[in-house]
Amino acid sequence: MPAVAGLLLAAGGGRRLGGRPKALLTYRGRPLVEHAVAVLRAAGCDRVHVVLGAQAAAVRKRAELGDCVLVDNPDWEQGMGTSLRAGLDSLTGTGVRAALVSLVDQPGIGAEAVGRVLAEFRDGTSLVSAAYEGVRGHPVLFGADHWAGIAATATGDRGARVYLRDHAEAITLVECGDVARPYDIDTEADLVHLE
Repeated sequence: MPAVAGLLLAAGGGRRLGGRPKALLTYRGRPLVEHAVAVLRAAGCDRVHVVLGAQAAAVRKRAELGDCVLVDNPDWEQGMGTSLRAGLDSLTGTGVRAALVSLVDQPGIGAEAVGRVLAEFRDGTSLVSAAYEGVRGHPVLFGADHWAGIAATATGDRGARVYLRDHAEAITLVECGDVARPYDIDTEADLVHLE
């Protein structure tokens, strides 16, 4: 049983992209969700859970997600917090000791940055975040001891922000600005990053 599982949040509906689900945006000829899973695997996550929401059936049909555990989030429209809770719930009871959380809409963050965060895992108390010029970003690793607290505070589009702010002194920051670009694909203008 792997100690750390990859947890990919891929449920967003792409509101500012004209309602195109981010998981299905094309990147290098394939759905973006496939690229994000491949990054987690290349970084060393043998077990990957993918939270789906917007057009989940179409994502399942078009994307080759192999042996990933696919988690449906019926409440995805309420924001990323619901996807984070659904993903952590899906890992509860699996024996996994930490979740390495990444976002489907950040293709500029590759396996090297994810691997650096993963390498800082110690045990269930671990709280690790990538940083870009010292500023906390994604991916983030949550030891299992933190899951209940995160789930209790993950609301709307804030995800774990409140929890991380309240536990800032416990976070191990891992600088990744030299190997990754942490942009999001949120608007039409951002689509240039996919070309």
